[in-house]
Amino acid sequence: MTKWIMNLIASSGYVGIVFLMFVENVFPPIPSEFIMPLAGFMAAEDKFPLLGVIVAGTLGSVLGALPLYYLGAKLGEERLKNFAERHGRWLTLSPDDIDKANNWFDRHGAKAVLFCRLVPGIRSFISIPAGINRMNLVSFLLFTTIGAGVWTSLLAYAGYLLGTNFRQVGEYLDVATYVVFGTIAVLYLWRVFNYKKSD
Repeated sequence: MTKWIMNLIASSGYVGIVFLMFVENVFPPIPSEFIMPLAGFMAAEDKFPLLGVIVAGTLGSVLGALPLYYLGAKLGEERLKNFAERHGRWLTLSPDDIDKANNWFDRHGAKAVLFCRLVPGIRSFISIPAGINRMNLVSFLLFTTIGAGVWTSLLAYAGYLLGTNFRQVGEYLDVATYVVFGTIAVLYLWRVFNYKKSD
């Protein structure tokens, strides 16, 4: 996994970073916690400027937030809840989950978009209630950019600081990747089998 990410970035440059971060936001098969440190490490090897890596990662995150924002805006709360009612078992998403996210967004608004970008697991999902509530697009993009910028900067800089030691860390990253994916699979199956519809 580590070599594949690095080869993709090496062969396609900033476009590869944007692509990986876009996909990670829409459907997270490879978490940003792996992508950006690897890109930061490559910057430490003078393959890219660190600032360019951060900008590309942030751009990919912002672009990846838009499909989920428009999904929420297009379908609206009731249609999404109906969809969750029909297919929620496989999405592990219930109408109650949508209500909770919506209520949380109602209480915190723009701050939710900003700070949730720094929280693994819900960084992408916050775009949906933002769309449902028709948050002003300019404000959504502004707070998404700030939050994503901070997140990608921290991860890229961590990889940059590790420098030559990153190769030693890289030996363990593939193992960590399989552990993370395995854990996600187990949690998904647990939620599928323990899924309860709304009353």
